[in-house]
Amino acid sequence: MAYAITRTCCNDASCVSVCPVNCIHPTPDEPEFGTTDLLYIDPAACIDCGACADACPVDAVFPVDRLAGPDIQYAELNRRWYEENPTDHAWGAPEFPRSLPNGFGELSVAVVGTGPSAGYTAQLLLRTTGARVTMIDRLPVAGGLLRHGVAPDHQSTKRIGESFADTFHHPALRMHLGVTIGEDLSHEDLTAYHHAVVYAVGAAGDRRLGLPGEDLPGSLPATTLVGWYNAHPTVPADAVDLAAERAVVVGNGNVAVDIARILLTDPDELARTDIADHALAALRDSRVREVVLLARRGPEHAAWTRPEFLALTHLAGVDLVVADEPGVREAIAAASADPKAADSKAALLAGLPVETVDWAAAPPAGRRRIVLRFGATPQQLLGRDRVEGLRVSGPDATESTIAAGLVVRSIGYRGVPVPGLPFDEASGTIPHDGARVVDPATGRPLPATYVVGWAKRGPSGGIGANRDCAQETVDALLDDAAAGLLSAPAHRIQGFAGLVRRRRPDALGLRQWRAVDRAERARGEASGRPRVKLATVPELVASARRFRP
Repeated sequence: MAYAITRTCCNDASCVSVCPVNCIHPTPDEPEFGTTDLLYIDPAACIDCGACADACPVDAVFPVDRLAGPDIQYAELNRRWYEENPTDHAWGAPEFPRSLPNGFGELSVAVVGTGPSAGYTAQLLLRTTGARVTMIDRLPVAGGLLRHGVAPDHQSTKRIGESFADTFHHPALRMHLGVTIGEDLSHEDLTAYHHAVVYAVGAAGDRRLGLPGEDLPGSLPATTLVGWYNAHPTVPADAVDLAAERAVVVGNGNVAVDIARILLTDPDELARTDIADHALAALRDSRVREVVLLARRGPEHAAWTRPEFLALTHLAGVDLVVADEPGVREAIAAASADPKAADSKAALLAGLPVETVDWAAAPPAGRRRIVLRFGATPQQLLGRDRVEGLRVSGPDATESTIAAGLVVRSIGYRGVPVPGLPFDEASGTIPHDGARVVDPATGRPLPATYVVGWAKRGPSGGIGANRDCAQETVDALLDDAAAGLLSAPAHRIQGFAGLVRRRRPDALGLRQWRAVDRAERARGEASGRPRVKLATVPELVASARRFRP
């Protein structure tokens, strides 16, 4: 019986490298890699060895005959992908581990960030070069997007962090937490003690709508709401007010879907996750009964991935409906009638109820629901002391007002500048050429300075996409080492910890982070949860200081 890949796929291609018959596609060297919703196993070629299931870091691979519930449909999705994308499973050219040139000596690399892209980068450097790696993060806790971005009900996705466990215990790794580049240390400080610096700083900012009323209380960026339910230490426990019956999420990407799902999921279900305690308490008292996912364009242009959308259709106690707006029925019908559009976003809506919604009234009594509204462009947030509604215009230029007490803009994350480095305001990224940070004025690479992850390519791609991205960055770094472009640092790496202590005496290290990790897991074990997060900087620091060597 063949295996199938299901919705929790992280696209990091761990399964691809272990498949003895090369029947998992797209592979990292194929054009579709990074653009498909997940990877796929060819049931006609699979030999049922199970190597892919053992290698998968997020438990997304199962024998077809063991699929149950919502995952049953993935057997057909895997099969159909190969029907539409035939391949002979030919092997590509072999790739061999990179290494440093003879006589180079010990390489020292600073990695700014501790999220997935930073983790993959450190992992590659430690495994292939024997480098000494220093990881630095502005927060007093490691994990980045994996800790503060992945929705709490996606615990299987969080398991990818276990693949970094060996990395974070490697004797050649040092970590400094609660240290900000541009305040406590400069880029020049890093280059003075390391051969190279890799920036894995992600995209911590958000995009604004640029509308009147956007700064009213009750108007939030997705970064705040996601940080709130994930116990981000910079987001206060009272940052989100759930007193309104209707919430509007502007956007319909995966983050918007996450927000809608978390706002309406039964709190008893969330109580088995690592959701922030303050968020769980607020959700138990929440009055939100309806979440509107608002999209400017039609259903055929929806930005969510198929696995995330399909999960919405199985959300217990929550109805999923489509608002009956101009052109919506026609778009769904056209996609459903076209065999070539069977997998389009619009075709996935076939079978859902299409209903007329009274936007000025309160949501209907009874069950909770998610409403998909397409073809609506936000014009203004309304209210005197806080948000009371959102005025939108339709494709026919008619305007309407959606009564709502909470409006969340989820129109994309955005990178923020790093002091001392160039920044592209248009894309919100660090300008680079093949991962090498460049001076925009001259186009020349900055010496020994590299970028990886969302700071490099923009906020696109899931967690696993950072693995291939990190490989490109590390390859560029090693190419430069081989070409003699990495100068010896002015100071020995052994002195860097002393510099950090002088500049930021309260910085935490790896042992302290392990103490926090143990404390959170112990708190979780006591309550039947994977962990109970410490949600404030003082709590994290106090727990870290109690570590036992």
